Amino acid sequence: MSVNLHPATANQQALPHFGAIEVDEVQPLLIALLAEYEAKLALLLTAGRYTWDNLLQPLQEMDNRINKMWAPIGHLHAVKESPALREVYNTCLPLLTEHQTKLMQNEALYHAIKSIAASDTFKQCTPNRRKVIENELRDFHLAGVDLPSAAKKRFAALQQELSRLTTQFAENLLDATGAFALEISDISQLDGLPHEACELAAQYARERNKPGWVLTLDYPCYSVAMKHLTSRSIRHQLYEAYVTRASDKGPHAGRWDNTHLMEDILKRRHELAQLTGFRHYVEYALATRMAKTPEEVLGFLNDLAARAKPFGVNEMAALRDFALHQDNILTLQAWDLAFYSEQLRQKTHAFSQQMVRPWFQAEKVVDGMFTIMEKLFGIRISEEKDADVWHPDVRFFKIFDKTEQLRGYFYTDLYARSHKRDGAWMDECRLRERLSDNSIQLPVAFLTCNFTPPIDEQASLLTHDDIQTLFHEFGHCLHHLLTRVDEGAISGINGVAWDAVEFPSQLLEHWCWDKTTLQHISAHEKTGEPLPDDLYNKLIAARNFQAGLGMLRQLEFALFDFHLHLEYDPSKPSQIQATLDNVRQQICVVPVPEFNRFQHSFSHIFAGGYAAGYYSYKWAEVLSSDAFSLFEEKGIFDDATGQSLLHTILERGGSAAPMELFIHFRGRAPKIDALLRHNGLT
Repeated sequence: MSVNLHPATANQQALPHFGAIEVDEVQPLLIALLAEYEAKLALLLTAGRYTWDNLLQPLQEMDNRINKMWAPIGHLHAVKESPALREVYNTCLPLLTEHQTKLMQNEALYHAIKSIAASDTFKQCTPNRRKVIENELRDFHLAGVDLPSAAKKRFAALQQELSRLTTQFAENLLDATGAFALEISDISQLDGLPHEACELAAQYARERNKPGWVLTLDYPCYSVAMKHLTSRSIRHQLYEAYVTRASDKGPHAGRWDNTHLMEDILKRRHELAQLTGFRHYVEYALATRMAKTPEEVLGFLNDLAARAKPFGVNEMAALRDFALHQDNILTLQAWDLAFYSEQLRQKTHAFSQQMVRPWFQAEKVVDGMFTIMEKLFGIRISEEKDADVWHPDVRFFKIFDKTEQLRGYFYTDLYARSHKRDGAWMDECRLRERLSDNSIQLPVAFLTCNFTPPIDEQASLLTHDDIQTLFHEFGHCLHHLLTRVDEGAISGINGVAWDAVEFPSQLLEHWCWDKTTLQHISAHEKTGEPLPDDLYNKLIAARNFQAGLGMLRQLEFALFDFHLHLEYDPSKPSQIQATLDNVRQQICVVPVPEFNRFQHSFSHIFAGGYAAGYYSYKWAEVLSSDAFSLFEEKGIFDDATGQSLLHTILERGGSAAPMELFIHFRGRAPKIDALLRHNGLT
């Protein structure tokens, strides 16, 4: 595999060439780029009198060159990993971490930027450039620029260790997920499994040169199996394997165990926060967020939990009663929940996610989603068929605004496969940025999901949950691609407070429930007819089925994460399980077996950017629900409201505080009412 790794000589606007990454070239090229950066910085710091043009602009362009070289490598590490790529990634990551830490602890650079902020020229800077400078000065302090020499070295060491530990956590989880395969030789053991899922299991068996069928922990396989397999023993096997991944329990107990990694990660985060003058990692994390105090976050989460728990208690009682009368299940176990919830949904609402699959072919959904975005924002999206990509399933698109101006590019990689990280996400390939020749580098995004792949000649068929995931990630893409901000540090999602970054993505999910939207994205695989009215009505009626349990599940994750980082004490061993148990005692209403090791696969907080920030999903959902309520008032395809959202939120990136932008759009501060109404918790 290959990517164009020579950004110094390539056309500034040239896209990555994924057919040309030579893995053994990556490290030498990165070392050369970092050396060039250091030499350039040393030269820039001799100016004596500093301005945006003679310091920050050239540094921004050097950052951009490194990002253009490294972003494709980081992406391939997530979607097409190999032993060689893993090795070079883990070799290069410490170099990048060291570079960034040294940069943010460079006192000469800090004082140079500080002098710009104190000069008359600062007032003449554009508001966006002033915002970049203010953010930079804040981030210097968070990186320990004020610390004594020994403390700076310790901070740098902690950053290196955290980079290594979080990467190892993710790799352990990937390996543990891929290692499990349950071979099935008797078709009767797959009773209840939908036809498409059986075909996928047969395909997994063929790929492994096994007879019969194979069930894996890849989410498209696992989630459907847990909802539909009538065999309680097989559900038990799958559940135990899934919730013990990368832990000291389960079928691969101890082999890829993340236990000590989690402890080490927490210990280093806590020390890093205290080094920089904070009491704990929560305070350190909140320094760059909308929420300003731990009390504010906990008050928000606990209030939601108090509102949701009565609903959850009633929903759980109904589920237990249903399982008892249906199959004489005296004790409902964790591996029964998804199955009996699905059965109860079908009995109560005559609806199942599987029922809508034939109407939602993945490519039709994607193309229909683009039509909806055109109605909302006046944008146009066109596919480039001859783009260089890393897998045959990947598609590449251009996005134009209503004046036919090209605004950016994005790749879609929608289907699950081996050596690809689980989950769904948007990542940056390129930033929008104004270059020194005054040209604009256009943004490029990666949109990644793990839907059920096409099987033989059968198109990939999506559930409505899958569609919500797709719209969610495309919301992140639009935030990244439609930005009008020319300073890379605050363009797109950059510089956006982490507890507001989910706002545009969660907002777009609301259109998945609209009848007009579903008509645009649906076409029956055989007849081509859109989703019929009776099925749409059942979908809407079942929208808030077990909404209380769903809310409590997310709040369990958020409270666990927040308490873990808030109350961590390095003198007390093994606090992770105890913290999770305490949270569950307070709000959990579902059974959790002793062997459950959910935390060992909680990559959002141990390998991603959500440490002390998983609450962000619910925090931003208040913004998204309240914003959508304006569309409900004006019309969900109202042109003026769509253009307002485009101009006040999507185009502004991190150029202003999220609350300021929200008030500009909504005309007032956010209210929680719409969130509760949309979740059926009123």
